[in-house]
Amino acid sequence: MQKVTWLVTLVLFLGVTAMAQDTPKAEVYGGYSHLVADFSNTTFNLNGGEFGLTENVNSWFGGMVDIGAQFGTRNGFNVNSEQYLYGPVFSYRKLSSFTPSAHILLGAIRGSQGFAGISQSDTKFAAAFGGALQFKLTDMVSIRAIQADYLMSRFLSTHQNNIRLSAGIVLTFGKK
Repeated sequence: MQKVTWLVTLVLFLGVTAMAQDTPKAEVYGGYSHLVADFSNTTFNLNGGEFGLTENVNSWFGGMVDIGAQFGTRNGFNVNSEQYLYGPVFSYRKLSSFTPSAHILLGAIRGSQGFAGISQSDTKFAAAFGGALQFKLTDMVSIRAIQADYLMSRFLSTHQNNIRLSAGIVLTFGKK
């Protein structure tokens, strides 16, 4: 009898979890962004913002556009970095209160004069590998507690191993 009770409890619990997994058609994200930029094994910090738009194909897969811009000062130069990235995002929506996700983004990074030691503004290939953790507040609003990315760039024939962190608000639209 105890096995049957555990089985019924498990089935009911999984059923509640399955009902709680609403998948939005689209998610719009905006928030603060911090870039720890790397150049020849020295780092410098830039602060700015990040914007993202995700269209979900199903409960676990979608496409994400990510645009970030950070600003700061390095060696007397006002420098900035802008990223324009796109790629797949994989979400785990089996939990009702939060959604972890992972993404692989490819695109371009634009560095201003002085960024990574470059003498004039330049645009290069970039790739971001990372993930995010969102906490649901209401059906339409979530908090992205953290999005962390390894952001690879290549200026002056050397790799830059940058770290980009962000946090902000996510608005969700529609249901899948």
